Amino acid sequence: MSRIGKRKLTIPDGVTVDIQNQEVTVKGAKGTLNLSVDPLVQVEVVDNTLITKEVKNIKRANVVVGTTNALINNMLIGVSAGYTKNLEIVGVGYRFNVAGNKISINAGFSHPVERICPEGISVELVNANEISLSGIDKQKVSEFAAKIREIRSPEPYKGKGIRYKGEHIRRKEGKKAAK
Repeated sequence: MSRIGKRKLTIPDGVTVDIQNQEVTVKGAKGTLNLSVDPLVQVEVVDNTLITKEVKNIKRANVVVGTTNALINNMLIGVSAGYTKNLEIVGVGYRFNVAGNKISINAGFSHPVERICPEGISVELVNANEISLSGIDKQKVSEFAAKIREIRSPEPYKGKGIRYKGEHIRRKEGKKAAK
């Protein structure tokens, strides 16, 4: 079995885990998440810990056990603490605007680019150059942050574009390096 698959997950206070017919439901203070588990994986709750086991000793089961364990761990963290991604925009005239669940991004194009937040994700405008995305589902939050970053990825010469907060952009020298 994979090392991650062997990991025992402790269930945080205020979180309940319900397992019925290969369906894991995690309920917490922030919301509820569901996961359909592969038939090659068995999920058990013993005392206050959650254990994943493989049903058959085959390679695919070994892979799926680790993935299932990681997904359930993400669910436990999501319903208890939640996930947050911070994005910042760098460039003259570049800025974010938030109105309800709609984000308007001025990123050097002739028009502002607008994106609507998916359900379950909240957006907060920290300042004109920074937004904070938060939600309980790690995959949704990360995917939406990546789609926003994709609008104007940071370029290596001046560093302009949308980046994750604290992300280091590797800079290039430019034309003068050729001399």
